[in-house]
Amino acid sequence: MNIGIVCYPTYGGSGVVATELGIGLAQKGHQVHFLSYARPQRLNTFEANINFHEVSVNVYPLFEYPPYDLALASHMVDLIKYQKLDVLHVHYAIPHATSAYLAKKILGEEGKRVAVITTLHGTDITIVGSDPSYLPVVEFSINKSDSVTAVSDYLRDETYAKFKTTKEIHVIPNFVDVNRFKRIDRSHFKKAICPDGEFVVTHVSNFRKVKRVSDTVEVFSRILKAGIPAKLLLVGDGPERVNVETMCRTLGVCEHVRMLGKQEKVEEILSISDLFLMPSGSETFGLAALEAMSCSVPVISSDVGGLPMLNIDGETGFVCALGDTDTMAEKAIEMFRNKEMHETMTLNARKRAEDFELSRVIEQYEQLYVEVMESVQAAAAQDQD
Repeated sequence: MNIGIVCYPTYGGSGVVATELGIGLAQKGHQVHFLSYARPQRLNTFEANINFHEVSVNVYPLFEYPPYDLALASHMVDLIKYQKLDVLHVHYAIPHATSAYLAKKILGEEGKRVAVITTLHGTDITIVGSDPSYLPVVEFSINKSDSVTAVSDYLRDETYAKFKTTKEIHVIPNFVDVNRFKRIDRSHFKKAICPDGEFVVTHVSNFRKVKRVSDTVEVFSRILKAGIPAKLLLVGDGPERVNVETMCRTLGVCEHVRMLGKQEKVEEILSISDLFLMPSGSETFGLAALEAMSCSVPVISSDVGGLPMLNIDGETGFVCALGDTDTMAEKAIEMFRNKEMHETMTLNARKRAEDFELSRVIEQYEQLYVEVMESVQAAAAQDQD
């Protein structure tokens, strides 16, 4: 199949999933065309069946905000027309699904043969899509997609609750490459960071307010106060970084915290980690937690969104009430003091991650592509008769 994948290139779940999916499809022999305003973060190696198309937006004095959605639609028209796309898979509802609908309309009869599949990832529904400024457009775009998927049962249910749609929403979960994300020996790396054998606590995010990175620092501070020797690795960057750095100084934990910024080889950091903290205020699935679990790292998370489905309380880690840093700290301390519990949870975390193995999920997408493509092309042929 010729498959177009449209995503945001930023350091976040939707872009990671879209990129890993495209790479997996290309390795199975499909022709994949990525479309975005910059190269996605994880599209950093050469693959024979992958093409990247950058959407450039010309700046004119008339436009205070350059119309990316229109430039994107024009690029979609070119891809569909000249690359003969069978499927256009857009990740995130706006503006990607909206631009896809416009592109199909511009192409007329030629556009009818292309199957547009929209995957909902989270904030496009729970935050951005619920904004009255965008809600009608998001609702329209969902309803005009040929097929819609969501990354968790929670997100599917939220979509039905927030929008008027009769579209069947297929739940296809996020996934992890268990061959890449596995615990590897990086003892020399751990020794450099933890010369006295300290535990390693890790957090990975885009440092937006909703990720509640400050809660991570608060929990870590209490771990230290309990006499547990530990280091905190903060991976990622974003608008909350300055506040987090200030909090570290206020709590007096700076010498035990490493701000590592954005990292491509996250699996190497996870391989030396003993605990992953995810106290998010909104998390429709929890991809960062899944990658940690795949590297045999237990997770302590909040109880929001899809996290309780992924992180099994008492088995792969602990699930605590949103904002309950006291309980999160207590569970972390308990885990570090109980070697047998910690070892059991590391094994359980990896086993749970294997339920979301990359190849299994790619097969689900392939099956959906074929079903929707055949349905769309049959409808287009009927219209011509």
